[in-house]
Amino acid sequence: MFSHIMLGSNDMAASRAFYDATIGALGGTPGRDDPSGRVFYMHGGGLLILTKPIDGEPACHANGGTIGFKADSPEAADAWHAAGVAAGGTPCENPPGIREGALGKLYLAYLRDPAGNKLCAMHRVPA
Repeated sequence: MFSHIMLGSNDMAASRAFYDATIGALGGTPGRDDPSGRVFYMHGGGLLILTKPIDGEPACHANGGTIGFKADSPEAADAWHAAGVAAGGTPCENPPGIREGALGKLYLAYLRDPAGNKLCAMHRVPA
């Protein structure tokens, strides 16, 4: 459904350190720069791009928005969360753990990145 996700950043070095750590914890590789100063992450068929806003205005996060990353296990979600906190992220929502709802059991871990974007590592618990 999605081709890519692009996030704005006011501090590219902090954002890069955060995403290198969290995507690395999920088995991905460090980001790659392009000539425009953007950073690209490709992992598991997904594409995440970090950029300074093209319009020159400050980057800001969406209120109510969340970007989800697939985790292969609860342990992978926990490693993602720990890597994110160590790399400047801020825990938000409830602590990592199982939530039950309309989609069944999900193991969820939430963080805000250094720019304030809300993120979630999610593992679908088999029925």
